Amino acid sequence: MIDQYDWSGGREAMLRFGPATGPVVIAAMPLFEEANRTRAFMVSILRALAERGIASVLPDLPGTGESLTETENTSLNDWTDAFSFVAQQLGADTVVYGIAIRGGALLDAEAQLAGRWHFAPVSGDSLVRDLLRTRLAGSGKESAGEAIELSGPPVELAGNRVARTLLAQLKAANPSMIAPLRTVRLDSDTQPADLKVGGAPLWRRSEPDNDPALARLLADDIAAWIATCAA
Repeated sequence: MIDQYDWSGGREAMLRFGPATGPVVIAAMPLFEEANRTRAFMVSILRALAERGIASVLPDLPGTGESLTETENTSLNDWTDAFSFVAQQLGADTVVYGIAIRGGALLDAEAQLAGRWHFAPVSGDSLVRDLLRTRLAGSGKESAGEAIELSGPPVELAGNRVARTLLAQLKAANPSMIAPLRTVRLDSDTQPADLKVGGAPLWRRSEPDNDPALARLLADDIAAWIATCAA
């Protein structure tokens, strides 16, 4: 179901899944082009949660998805504020949890949540370096350090015009570590995690893709984790 939410900067759309009662999960997508590659995967997770009796919402944050705000006019503060407003709106009626993939784990620190579940969380600095490497590969330049200077026009990165202030904010951002927190990673990832699972990093694919089996596995883990948090 298509719904809306209000935040300090206006109104944005969000998708709703699952029952009308019980706990609800807010999903935070990866950032920039990684969101396009993994949207079907995230939707598969949320639909699997609905089959397990858990409601969820997938908000379009300012400058993402179907938002009318241009990406170049958004900041990291806009994203964290909007995510917090969704949590506040939903939290008036039920217990709210957050789940995030990759850079989405940078967005939930300010939200009032009963728990956070992160899949393959990544630092903002790592994301910015990936974006700049992609830009360099297409331009033949040796350095793009100037891309994160605060002055100057937006930077073209992976098909997005991104404000330099947003890049600087991201470079300093890290996934929230607020308990209760559960971290899940692919078994090919050497960083520590509460659970390692098999699968391919869909955010690295050249085209959007999905992994329904992995989505069901992660939905099982989320459902079990929520039950533990609620106990």
